Amino acid sequence: MPPVHRSVVYDWLRHDKKFPHVWCPGCGLGILLGSLLRSLVESGLDKNQVVLVSGIGCSGRLPVYVDVNSVHTTHGRALTFATGIKLAKPELKVITVMGDGDATAIGGNHLIHAARRNLDITAIIVNNQTYGMTGGQYSPTTPLGAKATTAPYGHREPSFDISALSATAGASFVARSTVYHVTQLDQLLGQAIAKPGFGVVEVLSPCHTNFGRQNRLGSQVDMMKEFKRKGMRVERWRELPEGKRAESIPLGVLVDRDLPVFGQSYDRICDAASRRGEAGK
Repeated sequence: MPPVHRSVVYDWLRHDKKFPHVWCPGCGLGILLGSLLRSLVESGLDKNQVVLVSGIGCSGRLPVYVDVNSVHTTHGRALTFATGIKLAKPELKVITVMGDGDATAIGGNHLIHAARRNLDITAIIVNNQTYGMTGGQYSPTTPLGAKATTAPYGHREPSFDISALSATAGASFVARSTVYHVTQLDQLLGQAIAKPGFGVVEVLSPCHTNFGRQNRLGSQVDMMKEFKRKGMRVERWRELPEGKRAESIPLGVLVDRDLPVFGQSYDRICDAASRRGEAGK
């Protein structure tokens, strides 16, 4: 585990919030919180220039603990609020924290178009393969055949690959890690925050309370061990035979490309419209 930098605790946490946090013991969201805080410290950003935006769900509580500007929005709309903030105040570093249901179900259309536009926003998507807060219903990332409260005989729909979807839609940076691979997660979050354009970090996290219990996956420790067993650096994963790839999870930077950032072209349009208006007076 990386050492806890003093400023992580004393400068970036809201001390009027009660700890321990509200998440289930063993939930990976506490690990993600620490990873995000360390990444923000290493980024050198002024915390007054950072905005954390979240939707509804277990992950929606994360910005509550971070001493930055934060907005808790409606279900699936974190990216729409984040877009408005970024266009109104382009100097701010805007980061969204969403769950897999929040980002890819009701918010799926917003995710696609945020990536297509290449908005200068960092999207952290916590994938626990279920709707954890509301009782364990299946989500767009629930594996085929897995059980859920809304699929007691097994889920019959193929699951989304969040990272592949984001890459195909046009994001400039896409990465995946797990809450077990903490050092890697710190690095990927830092890269995504620093990268101009739309950056997506898919964070695999166990929901042992709902998903794990319904599918008899054992304790939170057992589920973390699965991340350790299946997780593999994407460079090595790409060398595997096609038939072996499904047995492992590729981790690391999946896409890193330089693309036009929406805010820059938007500013040019505003300038052109302003000049035309002035000329017509």
